[in-house]
Amino acid sequence: MFKAGKKTGLVFFPAFDWAIDPTHPEREERLLYTQDQVMEEGIFDINGIKEYKPDIVTLEDIRRVHFCVPDENTVTTKSHLISAGGATAIARAVMEKKVEKGFALVRPPGHHAMRITHGCRGFCHINIEAIMIEYIRQKYKIKKVAVVDTDCHHGDGTNDIYWHDPDTLFISIHQDGRTMYPGSGFPNELGGPNAKCTNLNIPLPPGTSSKGYLYILKNSILPALNDFKPEIIINSAGQDNHYTDPLTNMKFSAQGYALLTKLLKPDIAVLEGGYSIEGALPYVNLGIILAMAELDYSKVIEPDYNAEKLKQDVSVTDKIKKTSDIINKYWEQRHEITEKQAENHGKFAETHKEVFYDTDNIFERQKERIRICRDCAGVLEIDSSASTNPRISAIHIPFNACNTCIETGYKIFEKADLQKYKKVFLQDRPKDVYKIKEI
Repeated sequence: MFKAGKKTGLVFFPAFDWAIDPTHPEREERLLYTQDQVMEEGIFDINGIKEYKPDIVTLEDIRRVHFCVPDENTVTTKSHLISAGGATAIARAVMEKKVEKGFALVRPPGHHAMRITHGCRGFCHINIEAIMIEYIRQKYKIKKVAVVDTDCHHGDGTNDIYWHDPDTLFISIHQDGRTMYPGSGFPNELGGPNAKCTNLNIPLPPGTSSKGYLYILKNSILPALNDFKPEIIINSAGQDNHYTDPLTNMKFSAQGYALLTKLLKPDIAVLEGGYSIEGALPYVNLGIILAMAELDYSKVIEPDYNAEKLKQDVSVTDKIKKTSDIINKYWEQRHEITEKQAENHGKFAETHKEVFYDTDNIFERQKERIRICRDCAGVLEIDSSASTNPRISAIHIPFNACNTCIETGYKIFEKADLQKYKKVFLQDRPKDVYKIKEI
């Protein structure tokens, strides 16, 4: 009988009762073919591989991460709660050392869901990785976390949630936003004033093959992880960078993804995108499982795999190397950049952005104010107006907040004008408290 080199836990949740529509790329068949493949290959007969059932996350779990407008019940369905619960269930198994590695094969996905969520964008309602991360922070007192998002689309939701958090290193490797939804994720997007260079966005040109992904991993991502020294590594394991995916333009393969997983050594992987339901997902997911379990994946090959057709153009290689150099330069200068930002300690920095919910056709305007703080991630105030919802104010006090930022957050909450805002939210992470005031 085969024995896993690393005890590995798996959670499956195909979400039979949720789809944008029956023929949409993000539908239950995404996981059914993978389940069939896993059963046919006898994965659960391997000593050391165990299946876990998903949980259902609570309102409190969601409220550590999101401000749902108008409320959680409007933004989510039960499938969203179970998808996020699949991630928390596998995280708990890893944290309690029942297994050494864990892979949540769940849907709906989550990495496009931002801190404020008015509905569905990029097929995402709530951010399942962020809910999982804040769950284990609360329950197991984990502080330093690294998230490596390998989905072909920029993980702009996770990027937004951890934009101001110096204790979370978020790295997104994705197809260039000039050619792909959501049109963001460029190298100069480095994080907020209290967390410069803890957001590393790595756009790759269309036509990038396994060679290009592995080059970036070895030359930029692994060195940054080694320097950051996270307590846990999460892989947002989107698989729409596969050469057969109908929504993207990359040349990644199942073998390439398995090798990336072997080198990255994530503690937990969570499925995100991937829409080649028959041609990619069963093989890529199988390769990831075997790589996490430290088993041989050399025979996991797609039926139509042709190495010659997947060769990377020289011009693509040159662009990838230049991007890697830019990322590495930013990373090398991170301490100098951070010290420069700290000169404005106690002041507020303000930014404005517009967010479009492509699935629900909602347009949102945000104004963000962050207290620049050399002692913590800084208290954050967000003024949000959406085309379908009234204006709200949301105050976030980070889990590592200093006393001054805690006091400032409560003052902003107490003074908020209910003639101006329909609702005012307070997210107090140090006390794990969530408050709402409204007319």
